[in-house]
Amino acid sequence: MNEFLAHALRIFAWLVLLTAIFIPLERWFGARQPRRPRRELLNDIAYYVISSLVPIVLLAAPMALLAAAAQHVVPAALTTAVQALPPLARIALAFVIGEIGFYWGHRLSHELPWLWRFHALHHSTEHMHFLSNTRTHPVDMVITRLFGLVPLYMLGLASPSAAGSGAPALLLVTGTLWGFFIHANLRWRLGPLEWLVTTPAFHHWHHSRNDHINRNYAATLPFLDRLFGSHYLPRHWPAEYGTDTPQAETLGRQLLDPLVPVKKVAARG
Repeated sequence: MNEFLAHALRIFAWLVLLTAIFIPLERWFGARQPRRPRRELLNDIAYYVISSLVPIVLLAAPMALLAAAAQHVVPAALTTAVQALPPLARIALAFVIGEIGFYWGHRLSHELPWLWRFHALHHSTEHMHFLSNTRTHPVDMVITRLFGLVPLYMLGLASPSAAGSGAPALLLVTGTLWGFFIHANLRWRLGPLEWLVTTPAFHHWHHSRNDHINRNYAATLPFLDRLFGSHYLPRHWPAEYGTDTPQAETLGRQLLDPLVPVKKVAARG
């Protein structure tokens, strides 16, 4: 009980800190946007809490099973060689491999209809702001994270033990914090840095309605989109955000509707 309360307090403290940082920045440097309905704001806060709690519960068992399975599937020589690398090299390798996994998990969430039905919720926001980062269906979040974390466990770059949890924890924390930045309503262009890291301009095009929604999948490393042919970053900004895939208004329906089988769901926007 005490551990749960401590975690809940950390979630609240992070929300206060993020709000204190991004609300002024979005007012000073963002595009003018209409006031969002109260229900939408409450839903965003609810998704923030859900995204902070659910993945921890749902990912623990699969990760432990994968770590055990890796011992019988991956050659011992490979994991031994990886574990013999210097600590900084292992962290860098884990970051790049994890980002490649996240990229393909994200891309497949657009290209496979049965995954898009969960991912479409994330694209339903029509006005970009920092809390758009956590407007995500739990199933979508778990699947995407599995794509990023499975290779780390298979290669011995991570394990369920406390000693082996540093790489995935660092990857997830870094990705989550950067996610708030690239979703924020900030009309900043960062010059040459845009070739090295993802930015609000880069990710806003990914949330543009229809035209370029299937571009810019990378979470932090845009070279992956250049490598796999999905990069798009002009000098201007998108004129419109969102998706034509219908979404329910209530939180409960948004969570339950994708779980109900349907005959056909249109993917990619």
